[in-house]
Amino acid sequence: NLGTPEGDRLDVLATLIEAYEATRYPVEAPDPISAIELALEQKGLSVSDLVPLIGSIELVEQVLSKKRALTLAMIRRLHEGLGIPAEVLIGVRR
Repeated sequence: NLGTPEGDRLDVLATLIEAYEATRYPVEAPDPISAIELALEQKGLSVSDLVPLIGSIELVEQVLSKKRALTLAMIRRLHEGLGIPAEVLIGVRR
């Protein structure tokens, strides 16, 4: 229980474990295309469902095959439509 000596100790240990794992085993942000593919899979969507967010099916295929980069407009629509963090779509590494 919180506020007890045992609860306080558990809280301190959990904080120490989180700090240790963050320094020893950092989790990097996924590749933007991998994040899009994961979002499609999790939401049960198909590649054709990306057309309203990215453009034509040809453009979707070019983006997914990494032949064409995401534009700012695409990033905004993917963020809003699929809920993928903009930082991930931009490719920002923490």
